[in-house]
Amino acid sequence: MKTTGLAVAISLLLAGTAQAAPAGNAADNALAIAKRAIAFRSVQGPGNQTPELARYLKQLFVEAGFSADDVTVEPVDDTAYLLLRWRGTAPKAKPLVISGHMDVVEAKPADWQRDPFTPVVENGYLFGRGATDMKLDLAMVTATVIDMKRAGYKPKRDLILAYSGDEETTMKTSAILASKVKGAEMVLNVDGGGGMLSEDGKPKYFSISAAEKTYADFQLEVTNPGGHSSAPRKVNAINELAAALVRIGNYRFTPQLSPITKAYFDGAAPLQTPEIGAAMKAFAANPADEKAIETLAASPAYVGQIGTTCVSTMLSGGHALNALPQRATANINCRIFPGVKPAAVMAELEKVAADPGVKFKDVTEGSNPTDASPLRPDLMNAVTKAIRSVRPGVPVFPSMSAGASDSMHFRAVGIPSYGVSPIFIKESDEFSHGLNERTPVDNVPLGVTYYRSLLTDLTK
Repeated sequence: MKTTGLAVAISLLLAGTAQAAPAGNAADNALAIAKRAIAFRSVQGPGNQTPELARYLKQLFVEAGFSADDVTVEPVDDTAYLLLRWRGTAPKAKPLVISGHMDVVEAKPADWQRDPFTPVVENGYLFGRGATDMKLDLAMVTATVIDMKRAGYKPKRDLILAYSGDEETTMKTSAILASKVKGAEMVLNVDGGGGMLSEDGKPKYFSISAAEKTYADFQLEVTNPGGHSSAPRKVNAINELAAALVRIGNYRFTPQLSPITKAYFDGAAPLQTPEIGAAMKAFAANPADEKAIETLAASPAYVGQIGTTCVSTMLSGGHALNALPQRATANINCRIFPGVKPAAVMAELEKVAADPGVKFKDVTEGSNPTDASPLRPDLMNAVTKAIRSVRPGVPVFPSMSAGASDSMHFRAVGIPSYGVSPIFIKESDEFSHGLNERTPVDNVPLGVTYYRSLLTDLTK
């Protein structure tokens, strides 16, 4: 459907009105909160409604019995963060932190089948920007904490909810939150990890994200005196940049394997198609296996797991239709394997470009290279118990995230962080950051049960 004026009006009405979730069980409340959260256009820039979303969530917590003084909503630039402290009975115990983010990436209504900020439940799916990344998870953990508070649960250690407001952009609030919870026992990041469904809807496996790749942006620039387009010259800024981009696009960084990615491939291999499974097993045994590399590199789902990747994401050039370009620029976005320095990757790209006329500059914002978090038995046992209480018999193993999340900032201040989202989704339904984002709603009751088990075990 195209966006209509009525749809926009409804979206704005929902976004601007902070009402509590309706009465009902935690799963019902979680879905209601998720739908209300999606209606807030929490996107960086003019009209950013992240602060309104944060205030809405604070109202829910206060109405559930938390002191208003223990729920902070702090504006930062055009966004805000939320920090809730549920005080435990053992003040000396290190806190447990639950991390998530309230902002989403931009979504242009004209490109979607439905208005991205008008939540819709249809055919067993919740549709809307943030349905997967990550307002549904935020709603489930919010509803679970509210339900536990209303039921009279008393955590032994402090339980802290740290909801950032710009994870998808500069991560300024992410860094602030990390600085405020230094010394915590660990972070459960509900924006990471998760389960895989087969295409016929059966749960295949669940992974705990214990590491993530480093995000980096490199700007490539070519300048030229330019001139009249009627007098072409051999050296052209756009052509020169394009040639370098083609060389970079054809380049593959040396594949790498870590203990976490080895555990992931070993665990996932028996659950894949014969071709992918054999490639995973072979790569885990020998990361230089050419056949395995080619098979995994050809899969968008697994190419990011075998090493550093860099891809062109933006391009600009020229200043007039009838003039030779004086300047051409491009952005190369890299996801760098843990332990590899961004400067080394940029230097490697410069060699691949093989043109001193192409100038490179690191323009990364909000990134923080970190090492993997240790696979703690208490965490692994609690997550495994929680997930198997709702998905019996599902294999559980660690993984590395190919994307970036708030975890990097918590790890940077010495707090281990783990992606533990209970959402299971088909590979074909993964539309985070893309069009028509959706998530199966049957995740909601299972997710609430999972979160209650996990939070109870780690705070009792």
